[in-house]
Amino acid sequence: MKTFHCSHCQNLIFFENVRCLNCGHALAFLPDLRVMGALTQRADGRWRSELDAPNSRGYRLCANYDLISVCNWVVTADECSDFCCSCRLNKIIPGLASERNRLAWFRLEVAKRRMLYTLIGLSLPVVPKNNGSAGLAFEFLEDSRDGDAKRVLTGHDNGLITINIAEADDVHREKERTLHREPYRTLLGHFRHEIGHYFWDNLIAGSTHQAAYRELFGDETADYQQALDRHYRTGPPAGWEKNFISAYATMHPWEDWAESWAHYLHMVDALETAGAAGLALRPKRIDEPSMHPPPDPLNPQFRDFEVMIESWLSLTYVLNNLNRGLGLPDSYPFILSPAAIRKLRFIHTIIDQHRGAQRGSA
Repeated sequence: MKTFHCSHCQNLIFFENVRCLNCGHALAFLPDLRVMGALTQRADGRWRSELDAPNSRGYRLCANYDLISVCNWVVTADECSDFCCSCRLNKIIPGLASERNRLAWFRLEVAKRRMLYTLIGLSLPVVPKNNGSAGLAFEFLEDSRDGDAKRVLTGHDNGLITINIAEADDVHREKERTLHREPYRTLLGHFRHEIGHYFWDNLIAGSTHQAAYRELFGDETADYQQALDRHYRTGPPAGWEKNFISAYATMHPWEDWAESWAHYLHMVDALETAGAAGLALRPKRIDEPSMHPPPDPLNPQFRDFEVMIESWLSLTYVLNNLNRGLGLPDSYPFILSPAAIRKLRFIHTIIDQHRGAQRGSA
């Protein structure tokens, strides 16, 4: 995430802010410009930003900003939808009768928008699924109160991503993390993992990349249900750390891809933040991890994966040490083996080629 400033007074602000505490202007994310902007309401009811072109028709607040206060994005005046490009992806939202569900939905939207910010920056297609068409949609569902009903499972099916809203509850999520012996479980991690399945369908399935994918990740035609049953019956194989980024990645080649994809998005977001903040590591010993402020990985001119991974390894070393100093678990509790890094490099190459194709067709 880049560093944002109020476009009116230049006060430091955050991606989730809706009002500048310094000048009082309303704030919103402008997806067409990929920046946070201060807004002023015009006489015709539309909103304008000082970042607009002089002849701009302005913006409308997303309906979920204006009416429910669960979103801080805008809709350009030319768009026919009342919802922003993030909220437009929602197929089912939680019932809003309870404060618990309203809070869960807010937390889900915060994580979803952060993920979408990265996808937009990487020029990856984010198209709503309408009436069964290809595209992306989200269902935020809760377990039925009927004890005989099946539990809602977080997952992906042909562009439809389902998230159990219980994952927005910190206590529940920690219980699940401990139950499944996971070192890491977050809302944002869920979104990044599940969107990985969506982009496997869009970037790998049936493409010229599929053979190279199978060399690294394995044959995805292996029976998924059998693999799932085996994983939960016997756990990951011994020595899995040498070839996989997480224990869950060992379950099936699809999950190996999704876990690696999620980690790549972790890298992009954190490295963009570190670079925007000018973060550098200058240790007193030359044999300790060092880092120059990383280049912006969302800049289409930046294509060097080796610089990315070198910066990432140094950054996570320091992040983990800082967390330990605060008595907290490691913020990045993973070890990247050479095999796992090769998979990340493959994902980087696929995305880079896709971005190049998008630039060529523009």
